Amino acid sequence: DVQLVESGGGSVQAGGSLRHSCEASGRTYMKWCMGWFRQVPGKEREGIATIDWSGNTNYADSAKGRFTISKDSAKNILYLQMDHLEPEDTALYRCAASWDVTAAAALGRIADPAFGYWGEGTQVTVS
Repeated sequence: DVQLVESGGGSVQAGGSLRHSCEASGRTYMKWCMGWFRQVPGKEREGIATIDWSGNTNYADSAKGRFTISKDSAKNILYLQMDHLEPEDTALYRCAASWDVTAAAALGRIADPAFGYWGEGTQVTVS
């Protein structure tokens, strides 16, 4: 099986930055696709950013120009750098992983429970 454990997050003032990490362990796949989505109670889950085995990335419009997804394949760690944060970014941020899906295709599916594996998430609060 696969385990995803996030770290980072926290509270920050508007305009500030935060960095999330997600460490994957257990079974791995050659064609991994990983990414982040966020959820707010009462709202639909939103895919934020994805990165696939080729290093291709894809971002939601709300994240473009402010968030950067990256990975350390040797360590199986995924990152999300969030800059210029806004109160609207307040949410639980969760890491997700699947296989044999491109970054472009994954963005619209990552917040679906059928996507693959999810982490428990870390809370981000922007005031």
